[in-house]
Amino acid sequence: MDMPGTLRIEPVSPALGAEIHGVDLETAAADPALIAAIRQALLKHKVLFFRDQDISPGAQVAFARSFGELEVHPVLRRHPEHAELVALDRGSHRPANENIFHADTTWRERPSMASILRCIECPPVGGDTIWSNMVLAYERLPERVKAMCDGLYAMHDIAHSFGGDYTPEKRRQLSREYPAQEHPVVAIHPETGERILYVNQGFTTHFSNYTQKRERGIGADFALEANRLMNYLFAQAAQPEFQVRLRWKPNTIAFWDNRATQHYAVQDYYPAVRRMLRATIMGGKVHGLEDAAGPAASRRAVEEAA
Repeated sequence: MDMPGTLRIEPVSPALGAEIHGVDLETAAADPALIAAIRQALLKHKVLFFRDQDISPGAQVAFARSFGELEVHPVLRRHPEHAELVALDRGSHRPANENIFHADTTWRERPSMASILRCIECPPVGGDTIWSNMVLAYERLPERVKAMCDGLYAMHDIAHSFGGDYTPEKRRQLSREYPAQEHPVVAIHPETGERILYVNQGFTTHFSNYTQKRERGIGADFALEANRLMNYLFAQAAQPEFQVRLRWKPNTIAFWDNRATQHYAVQDYYPAVRRMLRATIMGGKVHGLEDAAGPAASRRAVEEAA
């Protein structure tokens, strides 16, 4: 598609990531052609960076809503005037659920499509964020490992990360409100058709059907083998060849495809302060390889993601 005249895209890593120039996100929501061009750039580059965007919280919400319905996070602190914005204020403590590779809200039946994170205040040095291309991570797996992943499902649980500091009863309550969800280990991107390695350290707890997939000499073998495979798959997000790293500045915005990436917020700046606002766009049901057997399945996946 033709790009709007002022928009310029500058790739920043071979794996993923591009900086977008010539865009004012304060008014972008009113320009459908610009929104369509940004969406296409997101699908191609998977994470987009916008510098010098001194926009209002309301404009951030309006821009994010141009791409879909927004979620209200059940655990994280919200902006006082815009419940759709998560307020991430760090510095007085070291949060443990960010400095781990993860995709947002995979504990939902329909995990988020994308997130839009704006830097309000950041340390002069440190506090970077790393994104990893999980399409590339799947492509580079050995064929024997791809064969092992074929047909596998895994469980994703909000309590695995957010419940860590809760009492047992509060964890049980969290799990009742947001039951663990089963997703395919290899997901199909609903818009591009790409295959995605879809397990993450933040929320994935275990394979749900490993015993059906593997022969085993004795009953205990499957657990050891399953743990080895899961840890190997987790480790793929940490490969530098699959990554891009952003050094934040005030009024920088990152917009990432949560379906195709994982991210890691580097916790190296304590006791300096890092303040962010995040809008999260709701997504669709996660489809696996068996759902991609024909055109009807592909159309269904796209419709459910819309």
